Amino acid sequence: MATDSGTRIDPSADEVSNYDYQNETVARSGLVDDLQARVDGEVRFDEYSRQLYATDASLYEVLPIGVVYPQSTEDVAAVMSYCAQREIPVLPRGGGTSLAGQTVNEAVVLDFSRYMNDLVEARPDDRRARAQPGIKLGDLNAELADHGLKFAPDPAWGDKSVLGGAIGNNSTGAHSLQYGKTDAYIEECEVVLADGTVTTFGEVTREELRDRADPDGDLEARIYAEIERILAEEGEEIESHYPDLKRNVSGYNLDWVLDDAQDGTINVASLLAGSEGTLAIVTEAEVSLEPIPETKSMGLLAYEGLIEAMEDVADILEHDPAAVEVLDDVLIDLAQDTAEFEDVVGMLPEGTRAVLIVEFYADDEESGRQKVADLLADRTNGVNPAADPTADRTVVDTPIRAFDAMEAHDEAKREKFWKMRKSGLPILLSRTTDEKHGSFIEDTAIPPANLPEYVADFQEILEEHDTFASFYAHAGPGVLHIRPLINTKSVEGVETMESIADAVTDLVVKYGGSVSGEHGDGRARTQWNEKLYGADLWETFQELKSVFDPDWLLNPGQVVGVDAGEVESGAMPERARTVDMTENLRFDPEYEFDAGFDPALEWDNDNGMQGIVELCHGCGGCRGPQETTGGVMCPTYRASEEEMTTTRGRANMLRQAMSGDLPDDPTDEEFMHEVLDLCIGCKGCAKDCPSEVDMAKLKAEVTHAYHQEHGSSLRDKVFANVDALAGLGSSFAPLSNLATKVPGARTVLEKAVGIAPDRTLPSFQRTTLQDWFDERGPQIPADEAERRALLFPDTYTNYSHPEVGKAAVRVLEAAGVHVQLADRTDSGRPAHSKGFLDQSRATAKDNVEALVPAVKEGWDVVLVEPSDAVMFQSDYLDLLSGEDVETLAANAYGVCEYLDTFRLDEAADWDVPAETLTYHGHCHQKATKKDHHAVGVLRRAGYDVDPLDSGCCGMAGSFGYEAEHFSMSKAIGSILFDQIGESRGDTVVAPGASCRTQLDDWDESDGEPPHPVEKLDAALA
Repeated sequence: MATDSGTRIDPSADEVSNYDYQNETVARSGLVDDLQARVDGEVRFDEYSRQLYATDASLYEVLPIGVVYPQSTEDVAAVMSYCAQREIPVLPRGGGTSLAGQTVNEAVVLDFSRYMNDLVEARPDDRRARAQPGIKLGDLNAELADHGLKFAPDPAWGDKSVLGGAIGNNSTGAHSLQYGKTDAYIEECEVVLADGTVTTFGEVTREELRDRADPDGDLEARIYAEIERILAEEGEEIESHYPDLKRNVSGYNLDWVLDDAQDGTINVASLLAGSEGTLAIVTEAEVSLEPIPETKSMGLLAYEGLIEAMEDVADILEHDPAAVEVLDDVLIDLAQDTAEFEDVVGMLPEGTRAVLIVEFYADDEESGRQKVADLLADRTNGVNPAADPTADRTVVDTPIRAFDAMEAHDEAKREKFWKMRKSGLPILLSRTTDEKHGSFIEDTAIPPANLPEYVADFQEILEEHDTFASFYAHAGPGVLHIRPLINTKSVEGVETMESIADAVTDLVVKYGGSVSGEHGDGRARTQWNEKLYGADLWETFQELKSVFDPDWLLNPGQVVGVDAGEVESGAMPERARTVDMTENLRFDPEYEFDAGFDPALEWDNDNGMQGIVELCHGCGGCRGPQETTGGVMCPTYRASEEEMTTTRGRANMLRQAMSGDLPDDPTDEEFMHEVLDLCIGCKGCAKDCPSEVDMAKLKAEVTHAYHQEHGSSLRDKVFANVDALAGLGSSFAPLSNLATKVPGARTVLEKAVGIAPDRTLPSFQRTTLQDWFDERGPQIPADEAERRALLFPDTYTNYSHPEVGKAAVRVLEAAGVHVQLADRTDSGRPAHSKGFLDQSRATAKDNVEALVPAVKEGWDVVLVEPSDAVMFQSDYLDLLSGEDVETLAANAYGVCEYLDTFRLDEAADWDVPAETLTYHGHCHQKATKKDHHAVGVLRRAGYDVDPLDSGCCGMAGSFGYEAEHFSMSKAIGSILFDQIGESRGDTVVAPGASCRTQLDDWDESDGEPPHPVEKLDAALA
């Protein structure tokens, strides 16, 4: 976590922690020593760090030389100066979210996202901000929001991508119709040049440009001279060959500079926009800001086909919308078959095969409704808008193409429209087959008027290559996201990819477009820039690159390159060669996969476990902060900001180990310790990752294999069998509770078993929940009950906190439920979480055999502890197959889920005090989309509830008890503690036993918080 001073609070710094996110094999140790002596930041050239930075969100994988985390401009200059003297390439990188491969290279990678990520200055009166390149756009805008301002370009991944990346890619987003690209907002950049010189590029007059220009001077003077030469000699060529588009980020930004020069001034910094780190390294940027819109309104137009929708785009633009987004029939059909999106897509008018989602910015709600009304009056027939259209509205004299329409003015419905539009990415990325929807021509930009013909011709190209793609995203500026389905593991698939790209580039040129309107050139598209711009401008690009970077050290081969002949002749180094789009593919015809063991779990997807291991495409969705991204994923990254601790990092490392790219086997001691050990099994990635990479399940598989090969520790065995241990503790209570309070006992536990001495241990109750219920019995006769429930007395509830189980019994009975207790207490969760899959499978089998007969007679199974409920509902299906386990999974409920699903709480009488509850849900329930039930029940009972958009608490079962993990556990917990501190609630409630333990150990705790069912019990009339 970065602080104002630039230092980080690193959980691994605790003396008990025994991980450092690296391995022992270090490349070029002399180079490491030299660089480390020159910088204050970190230098990592170990195998693990290099592999972590070998991929981004593209199809490509290139092993870097090493990684440096600079802390200052001086660090960057020192690295660049040193590397320039030794002709070592350098690659500036931010979030690694680029889709064209521009952030992977055989170079020293400078990761700015860790330390150089601050807002340096905000000047709201001037609508300016100055920031370091590693600041996430979401964080930047969060800090500017109080001033009513924002950095306007809004790439979809803005809460994970960074300002330097936005400059490097010349990024924009869905609202480019309103705001344009990043180049419009760059006022000034502090940069490090290719020789290590630090300078500032900004606005200069043409006269100042000439004065500073000297073709025989230092590097900066030569740069100014080349810019002046291009303006003087290449203007006509630029005007004739650059497409007339709002969205073109291919090649260098010469058209923008040329347009700028017409006014007599030139902003040299804008030339860096879209340069992908090939001209200079940005270390600080001053950007202009825009006011945050007062409100928004949306219209959704329904069409019978994609071509009809494309024909309507140019006409809709006459209404001056802020965004026009398209969704085609391919995605509509896929979304209807996806649980997360079926309800959203289900609201579309019958017969819809394509939609255009049109958003307007407005000063007030009335104005927004008016804009939508005017649009619908012009572009539809028979649709009655919410407001009356204006008399002088825009009218386009063309045929009506939309057959129906919908409106969205309140925030909730607008979010549904956007959710529908954004359904595309997770659906396309969820394929576990060898065929993937590849991002190699997915953001071509075409003048909107030419979209119908372009789309029709594109579809013909896909048919000729016997594949298909969806068409979605930014129809307004003509930037469609199109990802053909290809298999690059085959020679034929690679040939198909290049053939499609070649044919599509011809289409782009034919229709006056660009090969990239958003995601840049990189490895996917650099080779097509000569065809797009012509040989003369391609040579101009080469000359510009050579002046800025004489030795071609800055991210070489991207945006522009040289042909193989120049390399073979010795005129240019190999690194300067134009990258070919078929080189360095992550999955290529030579790719081989060998897990090294047979999976022990059920994998109900194409390609089984291999399909999930290969599923991560590197988008960096796991790198979002809690404050701006929310959700559960990824807790250890949010605490440490280490790439190793992201789902992306772990998934790619696991794939690399299983494919041989990484020499380690996945069950090697060091790999298990540094790569997988800090995955806390929260399951957040199974929901929050766009590809739904289930790292918790993968870790369970690999840990099981590790146990099979190497055995297991005493501590792991103790935690796996905690149910038996708790039973003993209860039998000997209260003496068992006193044992850990004997002086020196905690030290012995730490040394012998590895239990953190500062962590509060569970206490045991002599009278268990089962004892209490055996004596009390059910209070609602079965023949008078609404439903019959078997309450499962999990380990924690039965032996340590029976009061929670008692509350659950009373609340269920108040809701008219006949309750009995199951006679089993172990769900298998402890063993499962420690990777003892044979043991958890045996427990699951026993529970299925014991409980299913009752379920088939009409009983429901209800659980108090969320992780145990999810064990029944989800993990049992990974351990067992067949009708019985499916029956149990379908009829198992968390207690609040049970009340909410059947609205049983409506039968109870409530007398709720005036109290606001801060609700922290359990990560397993969030991952399975069951977290909302408790909030619904508490609110219907009469409580005011503030539900936190929180992640994992950091305890994660046994994880928070383990000495080497204690500091990480507390670091994760501090994020939750901050959220609680900002909540308006009077009392914290949490259903998870681990969560309540973590909160009880919080320095500001008033004691262990209650389970939601305890608050319901307290409110019974």
